Amino acid sequence: MKILIIEDDSHISEFIRIGLESEGFMVDTAYDGQDGSYKARINKYDIIILDYSLPIKNGFEVCDEIRSIGLSVPIIFLSVNGDTKKKIEALGKGADDYMTKPFSFDELKARIKALLRRPKKIENPIVKLGEITIDAEKQTAYRESLPIYLTRKEYGLLEYLVRNAGMVVSRTMIMDHVWSAENDPFSNTVEAHILNLRKKINVGDKKDIIRNIPGRGYIIDAV
Repeated sequence: MKILIIEDDSHISEFIRIGLESEGFMVDTAYDGQDGSYKARINKYDIIILDYSLPIKNGFEVCDEIRSIGLSVPIIFLSVNGDTKKKIEALGKGADDYMTKPFSFDELKARIKALLRRPKKIENPIVKLGEITIDAEKQTAYRESLPIYLTRKEYGLLEYLVRNAGMVVSRTMIMDHVWSAENDPFSNTVEAHILNLRKKINVGDKKDIIRNIPGRGYIIDAV
């Protein structure tokens, strides 16, 4: 899951980023409305956290630009203004939720999880693909009954492959969904993680279920 934080206060942005990353989310940040709008429109996010008072473009302008190209990504507005009219205006612009500063991280986390459940079709957190079972809530994985001990990135990569089973996913698609925008797209980080993931899920005489499709990407097979 990827989240974009558009917040010009670096202390608040870091507070949210650190909390979300500790919960297993991939996080990108932007510190002004122009950069935030650009990132929101060229990348794929599961949630956008959007401050109202931003340099260059305010939160309403950013929200308008996001919605104008048909993106339905859930948006949580942040503002020091708790006036009811301001909340109504934000919701009218296309925001899905509105939080007044100061706020607790636990409340923000609860609202994020509620929004992640709402716009998408309800997905079973436990997904099985042949011998592989993943639990999205616990971020655990098993092959048959044996646990697979994965890093956070390795788990995110495996979950993305499993949820797109039968479909070739390109390196770019993996970078967009599992890594943050700050990662170097020309590094070999995807290849290195695929290699490590293979080692962990194909222990013993187990069949290799991740296939390279030359020039296109990777696909995972059921066993």
